[in-house]
Amino acid sequence: MRLLIPDAQFEGSPDVEQAAGPDDLTIEVFRGRRMQDIPEESWRRCEAIVVWHVMAISPEVVALLDNCRIVARAGIGVDRINIEACAARGIPVCNCPDYGITDVADHAIALSLSLLRGITYFQDALRNDPVASWRWNAPPLITRVRGKRFGIVGLGRIGTATARRAQALDMQVAFYDPYVAAGQEQAVAAERLDSLEALLKSCDVISLHAPHTAETDRMIDATTLAQMKEGAVLINTARGGLVDLDALHAALKEGRLSGAGIDVLPEEPPDPMHPLLRAYAAREDWLAGRFVLTPHAAFYSEASFADLRRKPVETALAYMSGNELRNCVNVVLLRAAGHDPKALSDDRRSPATS
Repeated sequence: MRLLIPDAQFEGSPDVEQAAGPDDLTIEVFRGRRMQDIPEESWRRCEAIVVWHVMAISPEVVALLDNCRIVARAGIGVDRINIEACAARGIPVCNCPDYGITDVADHAIALSLSLLRGITYFQDALRNDPVASWRWNAPPLITRVRGKRFGIVGLGRIGTATARRAQALDMQVAFYDPYVAAGQEQAVAAERLDSLEALLKSCDVISLHAPHTAETDRMIDATTLAQMKEGAVLINTARGGLVDLDALHAALKEGRLSGAGIDVLPEEPPDPMHPLLRAYAAREDWLAGRFVLTPHAAFYSEASFADLRRKPVETALAYMSGNELRNCVNVVLLRAAGHDPKALSDDRRSPATS
Protein backbone atom coordinates (compact mmCIF):
# COMPACT_ATOMS: atom_id res chain seq x y z
CA MET A 1 0.00 0.00 0.00
CA ARG A 2 1.21 3.50 -0.82
CA LEU A 3 0.43 6.23 1.70
CA LEU A 4 1.07 9.94 1.11
CA ILE A 5 1.68 12.52 3.84
CA PRO A 6 1.76 15.83 1.95
CA ASP A 7 2.27 18.24 4.87
CA ALA A 8 4.01 16.32 7.66
CA GLN A 9 4.38 18.26 10.89
CA PHE A 10 6.94 15.96 12.48
CA GLU A 11 10.69 15.95 12.08
CA GLY A 12 12.74 13.08 10.74
CA SER A 13 11.54 9.86 9.18
CA PRO A 14 8.01 8.42 9.42
CA ASP A 15 9.10 5.75 11.90
CA VAL A 16 5.94 5.94 14.02
CA GLU A 17 3.75 5.71 10.92
CA GLN A 18 5.79 2.85 9.45
CA ALA A 19 5.54 0.89 12.69
CA ALA A 20 1.74 1.17 12.56
CA GLY A 21 1.54 -0.59 9.20
CA PRO A 22 2.55 -3.81 7.45
CA ASP A 23 6.01 -4.42 6.07
CA ASP A 24 4.91 -3.60 2.53
CA LEU A 25 3.60 -0.16 3.49
CA THR A 26 5.30 2.57 1.43
CA ILE A 27 5.09 6.09 2.85
CA GLU A 28 5.89 9.24 0.89
CA VAL A 29 6.52 12.23 3.13
CA PHE A 30 6.50 15.88 2.07
CA ARG A 31 6.33 19.07 4.06
CA GLY A 32 4.41 21.08 1.52
CA ARG A 33 1.89 23.87 1.88
CA ARG A 34 0.34 23.97 -1.60
CA MET A 35 -0.86 21.34 -4.03
CA GLN A 36 2.02 22.28 -6.37
CA ASP A 37 4.59 21.38 -3.70
CA ILE A 38 3.75 17.71 -4.21
CA PRO A 39 4.67 15.93 -7.47
CA GLU A 40 1.56 15.21 -9.50
CA GLU A 41 2.62 11.56 -9.76
CA SER A 42 2.52 11.28 -5.95
CA TRP A 43 -1.05 12.52 -5.83
CA ARG A 44 -2.11 10.18 -8.62
CA ARG A 45 -0.53 6.96 -7.33
CA CYS A 46 -1.22 7.23 -3.58
CA GLU A 47 -3.80 4.83 -2.18
CA ALA A 48 -4.29 6.69 1.08
CA ILE A 49 -3.56 10.18 2.37
CA VAL A 50 -2.81 11.29 5.91
CA VAL A 51 -3.12 15.07 5.94
CA TRP A 52 -2.20 17.44 8.75
CA HIS A 53 -3.51 21.01 9.03
CA VAL A 54 -1.42 22.83 6.40
CA MET A 55 -2.35 21.28 3.05
CA ALA A 56 -5.81 21.94 1.63
CA ILE A 57 -7.44 18.92 0.01
CA SER A 58 -9.29 21.00 -2.56
CA PRO A 59 -11.43 19.84 -5.49
CA GLU A 60 -8.33 20.36 -7.67
CA VAL A 61 -6.38 17.95 -5.48
CA VAL A 62 -9.24 15.45 -5.41
CA ALA A 63 -9.31 15.46 -9.21
CA LEU A 64 -5.77 14.04 -9.18
CA LEU A 65 -6.56 11.17 -6.80
CA ASP A 66 -6.80 8.35 -9.29
CA ASN A 67 -6.09 5.57 -6.79
CA CYS A 68 -6.81 7.12 -3.38
CA ARG A 69 -9.30 5.18 -1.27
CA ILE A 70 -9.31 7.19 1.94
CA VAL A 71 -8.21 10.55 3.37
CA ALA A 72 -7.36 10.40 7.06
CA ARG A 73 -6.88 13.64 8.97
CA ALA A 74 -4.13 13.92 11.58
CA GLY A 75 -6.37 15.99 13.82
CA ILE A 76 -10.03 16.71 14.42
CA GLY A 77 -11.08 19.58 12.17
CA VAL A 78 -11.70 18.91 8.49
CA ASP A 79 -12.35 22.48 7.36
CA ARG A 80 -9.38 22.32 4.93
CA ILE A 81 -10.66 19.13 3.30
CA ASN A 82 -13.38 19.37 0.68
CA ILE A 83 -15.44 16.46 1.95
CA GLU A 84 -18.05 16.92 -0.80
CA ALA A 85 -15.50 16.52 -3.59
CA CYS A 86 -14.07 13.46 -1.85
CA ALA A 87 -17.53 11.92 -1.47
CA ALA A 88 -18.29 12.49 -5.15
CA ARG A 89 -15.26 10.31 -5.98
CA GLY A 90 -16.15 7.71 -3.38
CA ILE A 91 -13.37 8.65 -0.96
CA PRO A 92 -14.18 8.52 2.76
CA VAL A 93 -12.73 11.29 4.91
CA CYS A 94 -11.95 10.33 8.50
CA ASN A 95 -10.68 12.42 11.36
CA CYS A 96 -8.86 11.61 14.58
CA PRO A 97 -11.08 12.80 17.44
CA ASP A 98 -9.42 10.90 20.29
CA TYR A 99 -5.77 11.91 20.35
CA GLY A 100 -5.52 14.97 22.62
CA ILE A 101 -8.75 15.23 24.56
CA THR A 102 -7.22 15.45 28.01
CA ASP A 103 -4.38 17.69 26.84
CA VAL A 104 -6.71 20.33 25.38
CA ALA A 105 -9.00 20.18 28.39
CA ASP A 106 -6.01 20.66 30.70
CA HIS A 107 -4.87 23.61 28.60
CA ALA A 108 -8.27 25.31 28.70
CA ILE A 109 -8.30 25.09 32.49
CA ALA A 110 -4.67 26.23 32.68
CA LEU A 111 -5.44 29.34 30.60
CA SER A 112 -8.39 30.08 32.86
CA LEU A 113 -6.35 29.74 36.03
CA SER A 114 -3.44 31.74 34.67
CA LEU A 115 -5.83 34.69 34.31
CA LEU A 116 -8.05 34.19 37.35
CA ARG A 117 -5.10 33.61 39.66
CA GLY A 118 -2.79 36.21 38.10
CA ILE A 119 -0.04 33.73 37.21
CA THR A 120 1.22 35.40 34.04
CA TYR A 121 0.91 38.87 35.57
CA PHE A 122 3.07 37.84 38.53
CA GLN A 123 5.58 36.20 36.18
CA ASP A 124 6.07 39.30 34.06
CA ALA A 125 6.00 41.81 36.88
CA LEU A 126 8.44 39.95 39.12
CA ARG A 127 10.84 39.38 36.25
CA ASN A 128 10.95 43.12 35.60
CA ASP A 129 11.30 44.17 39.26
CA PRO A 130 11.11 41.49 41.97
CA VAL A 131 11.20 44.08 44.77
CA ALA A 132 8.73 46.74 43.67
CA SER A 133 6.42 44.10 42.18
CA TRP A 134 6.29 41.96 45.32
CA ARG A 135 2.57 42.69 45.72
CA TRP A 136 0.07 39.89 46.14
CA ASN A 137 -2.94 41.96 45.07
CA ALA A 138 -1.51 43.47 41.88
CA PRO A 139 -3.10 41.28 39.11
CA PRO A 140 -6.23 42.88 37.67
CA LEU A 141 -8.27 39.66 37.46
CA ILE A 142 -7.18 37.69 40.51
CA THR A 143 -10.21 36.17 42.23
CA ARG A 144 -11.55 33.12 44.04
CA VAL A 145 -12.21 30.33 41.54
CA ARG A 146 -14.59 28.31 43.68
CA GLY A 147 -18.18 29.13 42.88
CA LYS A 148 -17.51 30.82 39.53
CA ARG A 149 -19.72 29.83 36.62
CA PHE A 150 -17.77 28.09 33.87
CA GLY A 151 -19.57 28.15 30.51
CA ILE A 152 -18.78 25.69 27.73
CA VAL A 153 -19.70 26.15 24.08
CA GLY A 154 -19.73 22.66 22.58
CA LEU A 155 -20.07 19.68 24.91
CA GLY A 156 -18.26 17.10 22.83
CA ARG A 157 -15.38 14.97 24.02
CA ILE A 158 -13.09 17.89 24.90
CA GLY A 159 -15.91 20.05 26.24
CA THR A 160 -16.97 17.22 28.53
CA ALA A 161 -13.42 16.65 29.76
CA THR A 162 -13.11 20.38 30.44
CA ALA A 163 -16.40 20.37 32.34
CA ARG A 164 -15.15 17.62 34.63
CA ARG A 165 -11.99 19.58 35.41
CA ALA A 166 -13.91 22.77 36.13
CA GLN A 167 -16.21 20.85 38.46
CA ALA A 168 -13.18 19.48 40.29
CA LEU A 169 -12.29 23.13 41.02
CA ASP A 170 -15.76 23.61 42.56
CA MET A 171 -16.94 25.73 39.66
CA GLN A 172 -20.54 25.64 38.49
CA VAL A 173 -20.64 24.35 34.92
CA ALA A 174 -23.15 25.35 32.27
CA PHE A 175 -23.08 24.66 28.55
CA TYR A 176 -24.65 25.48 25.22
CA ASP A 177 -24.72 22.84 22.49
CA PRO A 178 -27.83 22.39 20.33
CA TYR A 179 -26.46 19.13 18.93
CA VAL A 180 -26.01 17.24 22.19
CA ALA A 181 -28.71 14.67 22.98
CA ALA A 182 -31.28 15.42 25.66
CA GLY A 183 -30.18 14.15 29.03
CA GLN A 184 -26.47 14.70 28.52
CA GLU A 185 -26.69 17.54 31.04
CA GLN A 186 -27.67 14.98 33.67
CA ALA A 187 -24.81 12.67 32.73
CA VAL A 188 -22.25 15.42 33.30
CA ALA A 189 -24.12 17.20 36.11
CA ALA A 190 -24.10 20.51 34.25
CA GLU A 191 -26.73 23.11 33.48
CA ARG A 192 -27.93 23.15 29.90
CA LEU A 193 -28.85 26.53 28.42
CA ASP A 194 -30.93 26.91 25.27
CA SER A 195 -29.08 29.82 23.68
CA LEU A 196 -25.56 31.12 23.33
CA GLU A 197 -26.71 34.50 24.61
CA ALA A 198 -28.03 32.96 27.84
CA LEU A 199 -24.68 31.26 28.41
CA LEU A 200 -22.67 34.39 27.69
CA LYS A 201 -24.76 36.53 30.01
CA SER A 202 -24.53 34.19 32.98
CA CYS A 203 -20.96 32.82 33.08
CA ASP A 204 -17.70 34.14 34.47
CA VAL A 205 -15.62 32.04 32.08
CA ILE A 206 -16.59 31.08 28.53
CA SER A 207 -14.55 28.23 27.03
CA LEU A 208 -14.97 27.42 23.34
CA HIS A 209 -14.97 23.78 22.22
CA ALA A 210 -16.89 23.91 18.94
CA PRO A 211 -15.72 23.02 15.43
CA HIS A 212 -15.13 25.75 12.86
CA THR A 213 -18.00 25.62 10.38
CA ALA A 214 -20.06 28.13 8.43
CA GLU A 215 -22.42 28.18 11.39
CA THR A 216 -19.73 28.89 14.00
CA ASP A 217 -17.48 31.19 11.97
CA ARG A 218 -16.77 34.28 14.12
CA MET A 219 -19.53 33.28 16.51
CA ILE A 220 -17.69 35.42 19.05
CA ASP A 221 -17.90 38.88 17.51
CA ALA A 222 -18.71 42.39 18.68
CA THR A 223 -22.35 41.47 19.32
CA THR A 224 -21.70 38.34 21.34
CA LEU A 225 -18.78 39.87 23.22
CA ALA A 226 -21.12 42.68 24.31
CA GLN A 227 -23.46 40.01 25.69
CA MET A 228 -20.85 38.55 28.01
CA LYS A 229 -21.15 39.03 31.74
CA GLU A 230 -19.22 41.94 33.21
CA GLY A 231 -15.81 40.75 34.34
CA ALA A 232 -15.93 37.61 32.19
CA VAL A 233 -12.98 35.80 30.64
CA LEU A 234 -12.92 34.14 27.19
CA ILE A 235 -10.93 30.95 26.52
CA ASN A 236 -10.39 29.53 23.03
CA THR A 237 -8.56 26.24 22.52
CA ALA A 238 -10.81 25.14 19.64
CA ARG A 239 -10.41 26.99 16.33
CA GLY A 240 -9.18 30.50 15.62
CA GLY A 241 -12.04 31.15 13.20
CA LEU A 242 -14.57 31.08 16.04
CA VAL A 243 -13.43 34.50 17.26
CA ASP A 244 -13.33 37.82 15.44
CA LEU A 245 -9.87 39.05 16.41
CA ASP A 246 -10.66 42.71 15.72
CA ALA A 247 -13.71 42.51 17.96
CA LEU A 248 -11.70 40.75 20.67
CA HIS A 249 -9.10 43.52 20.61
CA ALA A 250 -11.80 46.20 20.87
CA ALA A 251 -13.60 44.41 23.73
CA LEU A 252 -10.38 44.10 25.72
CA LYS A 253 -9.25 47.64 24.97
CA GLU A 254 -12.60 49.13 25.97
CA GLY A 255 -12.87 46.96 29.08
CA ARG A 256 -16.03 45.16 27.99
CA LEU A 257 -14.13 41.89 28.34
CA SER A 258 -11.88 41.38 31.35
CA GLY A 259 -9.50 38.82 29.89
CA ALA A 260 -8.82 36.25 27.21
CA GLY A 261 -6.74 33.08 27.02
CA ILE A 262 -6.15 32.23 23.38
CA ASP A 263 -4.41 29.19 21.91
CA VAL A 264 -5.71 29.47 18.34
CA LEU A 265 -5.94 32.39 15.92
CA PRO A 266 -7.63 32.93 12.55
CA GLU A 267 -4.18 33.19 10.93
CA GLU A 268 -1.30 31.06 12.20
CA PRO A 269 1.38 32.19 12.69
CA PRO A 270 -0.39 35.50 13.32
CA ASP A 271 0.12 38.85 11.67
CA PRO A 272 2.41 40.65 14.15
CA MET A 273 1.00 43.98 12.98
CA HIS A 274 -2.51 43.21 14.19
CA PRO A 275 -3.36 45.76 16.94
CA LEU A 276 -3.88 43.08 19.57
CA LEU A 277 -0.59 41.35 18.76
CA ARG A 278 1.25 44.69 18.72
CA ALA A 279 -0.13 45.61 22.14
CA TYR A 280 0.78 42.17 23.44
CA ALA A 281 4.35 42.35 22.09
CA ALA A 282 4.81 45.88 23.42
CA ARG A 283 3.52 44.82 26.86
CA GLU A 284 1.15 47.75 26.91
CA ASP A 285 -0.08 48.43 30.42
CA TRP A 286 -3.78 48.14 29.62
CA LEU A 287 -3.33 44.51 28.55
CA ALA A 288 -1.14 43.37 31.46
CA GLY A 289 -2.53 40.29 33.17
CA ARG A 290 -5.52 40.21 30.85
CA PHE A 291 -4.29 38.33 27.78
CA VAL A 292 -2.52 34.98 27.54
CA LEU A 293 -1.42 33.62 24.17
CA THR A 294 -0.08 30.15 23.35
CA PRO A 295 0.94 28.88 19.86
CA HIS A 296 -1.80 26.33 19.03
CA ALA A 297 -0.16 24.11 21.63
CA ALA A 298 -3.18 22.89 23.61
CA PHE A 299 -3.15 19.53 21.87
CA TYR A 300 0.52 18.86 22.46
CA SER A 301 2.30 16.42 24.70
CA GLU A 302 4.70 13.71 23.65
CA ALA A 303 1.98 11.14 24.24
CA SER A 304 -0.70 12.98 22.27
CA PHE A 305 1.69 13.68 19.38
CA ALA A 306 2.56 9.98 19.14
CA ASP A 307 -1.17 9.19 19.03
CA LEU A 308 -1.68 11.85 16.38
CA ARG A 309 0.91 10.26 14.13
CA ARG A 310 -0.19 6.66 14.67
CA LYS A 311 -3.98 6.75 14.75
CA PRO A 312 -4.67 8.17 11.24
CA VAL A 313 -2.45 5.49 9.71
CA GLU A 314 -4.33 2.84 11.66
CA THR A 315 -7.62 4.33 10.45
CA ALA A 316 -6.51 4.17 6.82
CA LEU A 317 -5.24 0.62 7.17
CA ALA A 318 -8.36 -0.59 8.96
CA TYR A 319 -10.48 0.60 6.05
CA MET A 320 -8.23 -0.65 3.28
CA SER A 321 -7.48 -4.07 4.70
CA GLY A 322 -10.90 -4.79 6.15
CA ASN A 323 -14.36 -3.35 6.36
CA GLU A 324 -13.96 -1.04 9.35
CA LEU A 325 -14.58 2.63 8.69
CA ARG A 326 -13.61 4.73 11.70
CA ASN A 327 -14.65 8.30 12.42
CA CYS A 328 -15.91 9.00 8.90
CA VAL A 329 -17.14 12.58 8.59
CA ASN A 330 -18.62 12.34 5.09
CA VAL A 331 -20.50 9.05 5.22
CA VAL A 332 -23.86 10.76 4.55
CA LEU A 333 -22.37 12.54 1.54
CA LEU A 334 -20.91 9.28 0.26
CA ARG A 335 -24.29 7.59 0.36
CA ALA A 336 -25.98 10.62 -1.21
CA ALA A 337 -23.46 10.37 -4.07
CA GLY A 338 -24.38 6.71 -4.57
CA HIS A 339 -21.38 5.16 -2.81
CA ASP A 340 -21.55 2.49 -0.15
CA PRO A 341 -18.45 2.83 2.07
CA LYS A 342 -18.45 -0.87 2.95
CA ALA A 343 -18.70 -1.88 -0.69
CA LEU A 344 -15.88 0.51 -1.56
CA SER A 345 -13.67 -1.18 0.98
CA ASP A 346 -14.58 -4.62 -0.38
CA ASP A 347 -14.26 -3.78 -4.05
CA ARG A 348 -11.24 -1.51 -4.10
CA ARG A 349 -8.76 -3.45 -2.04
CA SER A 350 -5.39 -3.86 -3.69
CA PRO A 351 -3.86 -7.34 -3.93
CA ALA A 352 -1.24 -6.28 -1.38
CA THR A 353 -3.87 -5.66 1.28
CA SER A 354 -6.39 -8.39 0.47
